[in-house]
Amino acid sequence: MRYITKKDILIISHYLGYIFQGIGAVLLVPILIALIYQENTYVSFLIPSLISLAIGTVLIHELKKYTKLKLKHAMIISALAWLWASIIGALILMIALDLSFINALFENMSAWTGSGFTIFNNVEILPQSILFLRSFEQWIGGLGIIVVFTGILIKSGNPANKLYLSEGREDKIKPSIRNTLKKTFEIYLIYTLIGIIAFLIVGLPLFDAINLTFTSIATGGMSIKNANVGYYQNNLVYIVTMIIMILGATSFIVHARVIKSKGKSLLKDVQFKSLIVITIITSLILFIIYKSVPIEILFHVISSITTTGARVIPASEVLTWNGATITLLFVLMLIGGSTGSTSGGIKIAKIIITLKSISHNTKSIISPERRKKPLKISGKVIDDNQVKMASLFIVMQFILIAIVWFLFILYGYAPLDALFDVISAQSNTGLSTGIISNSLPGFLKLILVVQMWMGRLEIIPVLVLIHSIYEIIRFKPKTKKPDRIKKKIRKKNRLIIFQLLFL
Repeated sequence: MRYITKKDILIISHYLGYIFQGIGAVLLVPILIALIYQENTYVSFLIPSLISLAIGTVLIHELKKYTKLKLKHAMIISALAWLWASIIGALILMIALDLSFINALFENMSAWTGSGFTIFNNVEILPQSILFLRSFEQWIGGLGIIVVFTGILIKSGNPANKLYLSEGREDKIKPSIRNTLKKTFEIYLIYTLIGIIAFLIVGLPLFDAINLTFTSIATGGMSIKNANVGYYQNNLVYIVTMIIMILGATSFIVHARVIKSKGKSLLKDVQFKSLIVITIITSLILFIIYKSVPIEILFHVISSITTTGARVIPASEVLTWNGATITLLFVLMLIGGSTGSTSGGIKIAKIIITLKSISHNTKSIISPERRKKPLKISGKVIDDNQVKMASLFIVMQFILIAIVWFLFILYGYAPLDALFDVISAQSNTGLSTGIISNSLPGFLKLILVVQMWMGRLEIIPVLVLIHSIYEIIRFKPKTKKPDRIKKKIRKKNRLIIFQLLFL
């Protein structure tokens, strides 16, 4: 049985057309920065963007009758959209900076997925338009490529709903997907503006304020400075950044209810409460270890749990911390922020669901059958499918981490340092012990590209794409032609045998 047919491919291509158009359009925005700073990089943005726009337009108009979208189509579209965005961004860097394709792809996948790793040893010599491009990709990617372009380009309905689900989003702020996306984008813009104003107040230049806000609210962490946020040596900048990171790691549904509930939605949200409690407990443990918690360490705690990856000290200094501190940080990176936020990691909700289900199943074994109650979290009933998917995702995360970690060890990297960086990549965090850099072998860079891609999409869409490609390659269509050939051969053989018998 063939799971992916020609019609499926045409449906996928039609909806990819909208995404290609959107990607092409947003990657024209940095041209404004190039013009403001009188840089000659605008052609680097123009050519790849027009290629994406042209292909998208052709796909939309030539395949406009193929609109019956299913969840499997949405999953494949989601996986291909992120890959295409990274490829188009890579073309821009290749033209502007004469980078190799692997390095350019790595940089862009890191930006789009909010991972925050960079192959540049000195980002401060890059054109302002390229620096803005990296921040802008993080900002769009933080909200979600599919979420952004579905809300803008695709009408509300079943297709929009399927595409919304394909990026791991489930809860709705409003009854319709279109209104949910509109409200989400509105909240995102408001917090972005607040962040820019706050950074201006504490003394940052406008360009720095815009870029730092983009990367902080998107929990991306890729900086326009070599020393990242530590460049500013300003505690007020650190505090504002920490607040924005926490806002980015909080569910948009909670943000939408803050005003109506007069702030009570924050206090009632189990994920937000868990994020704060985890931060406090980690800080207390570090206080016991170091007898104090400097703002630099607190910054890294929040950067880890929100999977932002922003830092205020060099990666080389992280290596001097004791093993307990490093272990705490990669546990925080694994946990991540809230579902429905811009953060990566496993997500707090999935961990709570899994732990609650273990407790619930244990109780059900020792309790009389009549007393069996449904699993609830914050008054909401959690069905068996949600438990299964949360548990499955956690298992797949650890399997993927183990595979990539083993590859790094084979290349001779120290096990603990390699584990820290591999978890950071899987959680789309970006904190590093210094392993992930321009000197990393090309093969491992490609492995990390796939890992960051799978981490951002919560693995399943990429697996669906890989399996679909496998099905297309291995499928051999059945035709009548071989049967006719076999009949002719058998008839000819019988004739030869008959002639031999009467010779």
